[in-house]
Amino acid sequence: MKPVGISALTICGIDELPEHGSRAVTHVLSLLDPNWPELTGFQGYGAHSRTTLHFHDIIDPAAGLILPTRQHVGEILGFGGQLAAEVRGDVERHLLAHCHMGISRSTAAMISLLAQMHPDEPEDRFFERVRQIRPQAWPNSLMIGYADDLLGREGRLVAALRRHYGVQLRQRPDFTVWMRRLARDRELDMAE
Repeated sequence: MKPVGISALTICGIDELPEHGSRAVTHVLSLLDPNWPELTGFQGYGAHSRTTLHFHDIIDPAAGLILPTRQHVGEILGFGGQLAAEVRGDVERHLLAHCHMGISRSTAAMISLLAQMHPDEPEDRFFERVRQIRPQAWPNSLMIGYADDLLGREGRLVAALRRHYGVQLRQRPDFTVWMRRLARDRELDMAE
C-alpha cells in the first residue's frame, strides 16, 4: 500500500538518516525531543520539504517532559494534507518519517498518515505495511489514540494497535523487557 503519487515510504532513526541521502527523499517528517540540536544527517539530501515537531516519546505525564498532544498529531495530519495536495501531479514523492530510533513516534506518525490517505482501508493493513517498512515498529499509543479520534476511526485504529502489539510481542518477546524499562507497561497490557 502506497499513497498515490508517493513512490517510497521510509521510517528510520537519526543515525540512519545519512543512508537515505541518495534515495531522492522529497518530504521529511522529523519527530524529535524538545531542544534537540539541528540535525546534520540531511547534508547529503537534495531539495526536500521538512516539517519538524518536538515532543518526547512518552505515553504518561512525567516531570520535565512533553507528552505528545492532540495538537501534535493534528500537525502531523496537516503535513499529510499538504503532501496529499502536492501529489496530484505525475511527479513521484518519497516520504521519510524519523524519530530518534525509528520505532515509536515515527511509526505512529506513518500509521496516522496512511490512515489519513486511505480512509476506506481496514486499520490492520496500516500496521502490516509499517511492519514491512520497519519490522521493529512499536507505535506510540497516545499518538495513535489521537489519530483515531481526529480521523473519525471510532476506536478501530486503537483496536488494530492492540493486535499489532500482540504480533510484535509474539515475534519479539524481548520487547517486554525493553518497554517495561521505558515505563510503557500500559502498552504491554494493551497487547492482544
